[in-house]
Amino acid sequence: MSNKLTKKDIESVVWRACDTFRGAIDPSEYKNYILTMLFVKYLSDLAKDKRGEFMDRYKGDKQRVDRAMSRERFVMPAECDFDHLYARRDDNNVGELINISLEKIEDENKTKLENVFRNIDFNSEPALGQTKERNRRLKLLLEDFAQLDLRPSHLEGRDIIGDVYEYLIGKFAAGAGKKAGEFYTPPEVSTLLARLLKPKKGDRICDPACGSGSLLIKVGRQVGSDDFHLAGQESNGSTWALCKMNMFLHGVDSARIEWCDTITNPKLIEDDNLQRFNIVVANPPFSLDKWGQDYAAHDRFHRFSRGLPPKSRGDYGFISHMVEIAIHGEGRVGVVVPHGVLFRGGQEGIIRQKLIDENLIEAVIGLPPNLFYGTGIPAAILLLNKAKRTKDILFIDASREFEDGPNQNHLRDQDIDKIVKTYEAFKTVKKYAYRAKVEEVRENECNLNIPRYVDTFEEEREIDITAVQREIEQIELELAQTRKQMTGYMRELGYGR
Repeated sequence: MSNKLTKKDIESVVWRACDTFRGAIDPSEYKNYILTMLFVKYLSDLAKDKRGEFMDRYKGDKQRVDRAMSRERFVMPAECDFDHLYARRDDNNVGELINISLEKIEDENKTKLENVFRNIDFNSEPALGQTKERNRRLKLLLEDFAQLDLRPSHLEGRDIIGDVYEYLIGKFAAGAGKKAGEFYTPPEVSTLLARLLKPKKGDRICDPACGSGSLLIKVGRQVGSDDFHLAGQESNGSTWALCKMNMFLHGVDSARIEWCDTITNPKLIEDDNLQRFNIVVANPPFSLDKWGQDYAAHDRFHRFSRGLPPKSRGDYGFISHMVEIAIHGEGRVGVVVPHGVLFRGGQEGIIRQKLIDENLIEAVIGLPPNLFYGTGIPAAILLLNKAKRTKDILFIDASREFEDGPNQNHLRDQDIDKIVKTYEAFKTVKKYAYRAKVEEVRENECNLNIPRYVDTFEEEREIDITAVQREIEQIELELAQTRKQMTGYMRELGYGR
């Protein structure tokens, strides 16, 4: 029997470690401490594993071992690893010591981790309490993580630590309420988007609202090899740091993840122009207020030439940006949107009509309700394609096929398979999908609301009145017999007359 740590073992220990903070600190806050400590523990054990391997290979020659360690994908500075921090867990300034270690780790790995720990402060009184309480919490945290041996040679599977990190992000999202949508896309929705967009080897893939990077990683993995490039941008500093760590733990060291607002300050620039991508995917915030309309009016990249979305709803702001960064003549876009994007008028209606006139919209897929963390708003996936071969648009109503959950609903494997197969076949399926001619869409004034195209009406079954009457008579007969039987029993017990 293997003694190696499984994904479940690690998840269990780390989730228990959260008890140190539960009730005292909001989950949306303490997730950053837990995930950062997991990251440091893994890096420390990874370095320990590598050093042991080199010590064996070079027969204890410390100079050769140090030289080999300096060429690894990651450098762990002296007296910064988890074991050093654990040994000093009783020190009065343990929070400060952790901060110093993080700073040194960053300095030694600038190309991969610069600024990643800037938004986390283990010595913060407002976040972790006054000195005595803070020290107690941090000591417990170090003791919990000390139970784990995360050396790769002790783990059951190469990708296990990345998978655990993803699991924890998902667990935190489930308890984070409305804030969850800011950093996490449910895994089955990420899988669906990855399969619909079907990236291929050599593709450049971008998520301009990347959150913790889960969706971006899922789409990259769909390639089936390491031959792809990932890029993303995230406006929230803490979430950006999570994304950077997530990329590292999944071995995607080359990913370019920028921190800033995509609309007002796009950072993915190449030759003084917007970087272009084969695949653009995102689950941007729904109907974001104050999304940057004032800036968009003077955008130097002309991303909003089809029209300015309303100030109080930024959905078409993100869609416009995504369309612009998709490579001309081949780029494909997959974006999660609220249903209002499909039918609202005004400026949004004008932009939608222009996207249809340019033959960019390929498919509209209605999703089941309550799939997303923090919102029960029904959502849809909009697929746009700059290499579209037909003028037709496929509408899929997948809203009725899902697994009902206590808090969130879920797409099952068979639901995802059905959506993907229907999209690939690009044909009408009775009560489920409809392939519409563009003329038909124009007759509907470019309204893309799915019920206008997919008829899901089910006629009520004709009622057999005679059969129902016979059923009622039979029930009344059985009821009378039961009453008679009950009366007999009561008499035997001495009750009644």
